Order: sequence, then C-alpha cells, then structure tokens
Amino acid sequence: MKISSLTDIGSTREMNQDYLYSSEEAVGKLPNLFLVADGMGGHKAGEFASRYVVETTVRSIEGSKEEEPIAILSEGIETANRKLKEYADAHQQMKGMGTTVVAAVIRGRSLLAANVGDSRLYVVGDEITQVTQDHSLVQELVRLGQMDQESAKTHPDKNIITRAVGVSDEVKIDIFERQLNPGEYIVLCSDGLTNMVDDAVILQILHGTCSLSDKAEQLIELANKNGGKDNITVIIIEPSLDEVTEC
Repeated sequence: MKISSLTDIGSTREMNQDYLYSSEEAVGKLPNLFLVADGMGGHKAGEFASRYVVETTVRSIEGSKEEEPIAILSEGIETANRKLKEYADAHQQMKGMGTTVVAAVIRGRSLLAANVGDSRLYVVGDEITQVTQDHSLVQELVRLGQMDQESAKTHPDKNIITRAVGVSDEVKIDIFERQLNPGEYIVLCSDGLTNMVDDAVILQILHGTCSLSDKAEQLIELANKNGGKDNITVIIIEPSLDEVTEC
C-alpha cells in the first residue's frame, strides 16, 4: 500500500481547521485507518473540533471491544460526537463547534467508508466515483430535484452542511462498502479541494505518471491557484491489490 497525505491552510484563511490521520498499520482491530475532518466554529473552535474528533475516534477504535469493522468505526465516531458535544456544553467559547469527518478502512479488496458532512471519499479508476454523499443544503436540494448539479457548484449556500459531528447528542453516520479493483486509488479530502478543483481534473492528475506525493502536491497547488478559499486536505491511497489473494 502506498499513501500520500497533505493538509494546507489555503490562500485566504488565518488558520487550518482541517485535520487528518493516516495509518497503514493496524489501529485496534482495524487493519488500517484514514480520516479527514474539516472543523467549523468561531476562533480556534473549528481547529479544536477537527483535531479532537479525529484523536478521540482513533482512541476509541484502539480500545474498542466490538468485532465487526462497521461497528468499530461507527462506535469511534459516535464516541467522538458525544465527547465533543459534552466539551462544547462545558465551555461557552466553544458553543456551536463541530466538524465533518470522512473515514476509510481497507481490508483486502474491500473498502469500508463512513462520513458525516461534506468531506468526500472518491474511488478513482478509469472514472472518478464519489462514494460518499455530501450532507449539505445544496446537495439535499439536488437529491430532491430542486437544483441541478451545475447550479450547486456556485450556489452561495453551498458551504451550509446539514450534518456534523459534535453539534447534537446523536449523530447519523453514512456507511458505504464496495469492492476495489486493481489500479484504483482512494481519495479522501475536505471541500477545500473539491470546491476549487473539478472531479475531472482530479481524475486527470491521478492518472499522471508522477509519484503519489507529487500528485497530492499538485492537487493542493491547483486548489490554491484556483483561489484557495478554504483549508485543503487530501489523502491518496494506492492499495496493493495485486498482492491480495482471495480466501
């Protein structure tokens, strides 16, 4: 497995409220773990929220007594949601903070993904496929047929999310499972990338011949070149599927 991960403050923000975690080694009973979080809140609250949720999720997974990967991952995010909400309730200056989270676990040829909010996970092969669904106001309108995808890209309310970790006592997590094919990449990213770089361009860069780290750098550089209006975070994973034997 090859991995490259980068986070960047962008061109206009004063601080980076994104946070990532990347481990190709086992985390608790999971064979590996990858997380991207994009925090929201007032001064430093979003920065705190994203880091707190990622670190709390990892600790929960490390100590989980669950056996099934879906249960382990869900428990981790739910624990982080509860603890962040409790922290915000106890610290007035952090009131209203929250974060998106997108997660991936790879077992052999199987991909397990989870998300809350509008940070995304893609599988990139001959085509680019968004596996996760954005929990945002404009995407809800798109799914209801009240707005087309092109209008959603430039809508002034496109950054309003309808789900986040830490804002309510309970959190609804979307879980996705799919089989991977040789030659496919997995990309986790915050909306600082996807708002600045079209999916077709992400596909083109991933198909390039340069190294994985160069591809991650190209995505960050292009997002900044196109405006860099938000923090930008990306994890690119190239699973070693050719070495996997089916039982």
